[in-house]
Amino acid sequence: MVKTRKHPPRGKHGNVKLVLVEDVQFLGKQGDLVEVRPGYSRNYLLPRGLGMVPTDHNLRLLDRYKIKVRQARDARLADLKALGEQISKMPGITIEANVNAEGHLYGSVGEAEISKGLRAKNLPVDPEMVRMEGGHIKETGLFEIPLNLGFDIETKVKVLVIAQQK
Repeated sequence: MVKTRKHPPRGKHGNVKLVLVEDVQFLGKQGDLVEVRPGYSRNYLLPRGLGMVPTDHNLRLLDRYKIKVRQARDARLADLKALGEQISKMPGITIEANVNAEGHLYGSVGEAEISKGLRAKNLPVDPEMVRMEGGHIKETGLFEIPLNLGFDIETKVKVLVIAQQK
């Protein structure tokens, strides 16, 4: 009995047909049937788990995987909406900073400081979610800073910058 190796199906021009397990930039979205060069599939897509051979069994597994990913995405979306509601209802955060006599900050208040202030109130906001269009805050006062929590969920937080107590 001769053992044969299962090779992925070939398309025209000798390319290999694969189903993408995850989105691959410049190639396709999850679940797409793509044709790639054999070396690209063998050395990059298959070892990293980004693609798989389109057998009936693998396609069923991919459908189940898509359902799990969709459920996780929906749960994350609901969590982010709840977080956005919570942030919009709160009065704001206060950040203390070193200031000179005119009220100008020696440093500046940026994304990291605002994120840290929100995390102190048990609100999981990453610095990447803070959108500072006008640049960093460089003086004392009350500012309204927009937040993009992801999945096009946007809200605003009030930030009060005050002089640090000595």
